[in-house]
This record gives sequence, C-alpha cells and structure tokens, in this order.
Amino acid sequence: MIYSGKLRRYHGLGKFHMLRPSILFPNIIDLVKVSGGFIQSVFKLIKLRPDVVFMKGGYVCLPVGYAARLLRIPMVIHDSDAHPGLTNRLLAPFAVKIGTGAPLKYYNYPKDKAVYVGIPIAEDFKVYSKEQQKVFKHELGFDRDRPLVVVTGGGLGATRINEAVVRDRTQLLQCTSVFLISGQGSYDDIASKTRPMKGWRLEPFISENMAMVLAAADIVVARAGATTLLELAALNKPTIIIPNGMLTAGHQLKNAKVYQDNFAAIIMKEDELASQGALARKIKDLLSAPKILSELGKNFGKFARPDAAKEMAELVLSAAKEARD
Repeated sequence: MIYSGKLRRYHGLGKFHMLRPSILFPNIIDLVKVSGGFIQSVFKLIKLRPDVVFMKGGYVCLPVGYAARLLRIPMVIHDSDAHPGLTNRLLAPFAVKIGTGAPLKYYNYPKDKAVYVGIPIAEDFKVYSKEQQKVFKHELGFDRDRPLVVVTGGGLGATRINEAVVRDRTQLLQCTSVFLISGQGSYDDIASKTRPMKGWRLEPFISENMAMVLAAADIVVARAGATTLLELAALNKPTIIIPNGMLTAGHQLKNAKVYQDNFAAIIMKEDELASQGALARKIKDLLSAPKILSELGKNFGKFARPDAAKEMAELVLSAAKEARD
C-alpha cells in the first residue's frame, strides 16, 4: 500500500472555491499523505529495483513516479482520457514512453516519445453480424426484429439520464425496446416507479456479458468514460454520448469532443435532458435515419485499436530494454 492523496478540483468552479474549508483542508491533508507516499515509494523501489515502472495516471501514481525519477528508473505512462490528467502532466517530462488513448493531436505530449495506442479492452468487444445481433436480442428477452436502445450511465449509474429515460419511457417504447442499466443506487427507486412493459428491461448492473448487451443494441446511450467509448468503438456501435461536465478538468467533455469532431457519435448536453421528450426525440430521429446510424457506427469504428494491449506492452518492454542497453 502507498499513501497518497488527490487535489480536489471541480470543473466549472472558480479558483476561490479551492479556499473553501471543505476543499482546502482535505487538500492539505492529502499533500502530507503524498509526501509520506513518496518516502514509502523510494524504499519499495529500492527493494524491488524494477527495470521499468508503468503507470496509468491515477493520483496514487504521483509519489511512485517521483520516486522512480529520483532513483533513475525508467517510467512509462498511459493516458486513457483525451485530456491528460494532472498526475500524467506532472510525470510526462520524466517519462521515457507515453501511450495515449486518443489521437496525439489531442495531447501536448512530446511527439518523440508519445504513441497513439488506444485503450486495452476485452477481446469480445468486436464487430458482430446483424444475425448475431438478433440472437443477442432474443437471449436478452427482446424482440429480435425490433430496434433496441441500451442506456448505461456506468457502474454507478447516472441520475439525470435515468430520470429522462423513465420520463420518456412510454414514448420510447412506441418505436424501440429499451434496456436501462440504472446503477445500484437508483435501481430500487426506478423499479418502484416503472411497471413491467413489453420491450422494457431494467437492471442495476451488468457483471458479465456486457459486450453481448452492447452488441445487441441498435443505439447506445452512455457517459463519456474513455474505456466505455473505446469498447463501443470496437463494436462500431451508433452512440449518443451524454458527458458528465462536472468531473475533474471536464475530461468527459474532452473525451466526447474527440468523437464529435469526427462525426463518430451524437453528443447531448446533460442540460438538454431536462426538456420533456428531448432524449426520446433524439433517439427516434436516429432510428428513422438508417444511413446516419450506419455512418456513425463506421466512423466510431475507426477509433478501434484491437492491438492496444500488445502495443502498450511493447512500449514497456522497449523502455526496459533501452535502460539495460
């Protein structure tokens, strides 16, 4: 275990908010933890003496990265989001190799050591045939010949997206089946408000076969988490992205922009969900435009990087080899 801490920053809030006691004091405490984590990391790395240190950019990586720098151990980092996190921005000058989840033009990393590798995902996220898609719909309990919309807000769900789906449910079910993955925290409340209807399925969480669930969909509604988006790209799945604009540094907004710039997904602002029927109208418009749906899926698929894990591993191994040489 390594002691660490994070710098509490919230997108859209001014710098003076950092002086609030509820933010300032935890930040000071975590600074002390980072200092302790740095000392821990130095001793652990001296004991282990690795050939290379690989880090993904979470705040726990910061003290380890600085310890690796002090001990002159080569460092390799990977950035999933289109906007580099604070930890990776601080460690990038010392890294010998950098892998990115999005094309290099979205980063300020030095081009001589940055490589666009994508994000490693499970092998079952891949393109399936129309017939396989119909089989998946049937296995999930839906009409195999009816469009299916899968809505997911991530592991914790997304309250405003859930509310919009429940509010527009009757309108949506007139033209499509709907599979809402609500998140554990919202499931009981939604289940109490929604009676069973044909073409409707509600689950709190999917622990297995998520690739099959997403592959069954004709449209997916999702947040802008970097890994989820690359999974959907690998499936060539037409997607409506609703980024969470309040997360640190607005990284979901920047993730979504990558695909919006390339007409690879439809972007909805969270504020739009407050309008009665807005989500249903967006979905119905897409379902009525098969050529646009097809183009969205193909453009999204251009971002798929099936060899991401292999390429990232090769970067790490090459850094270790260069250090030995």
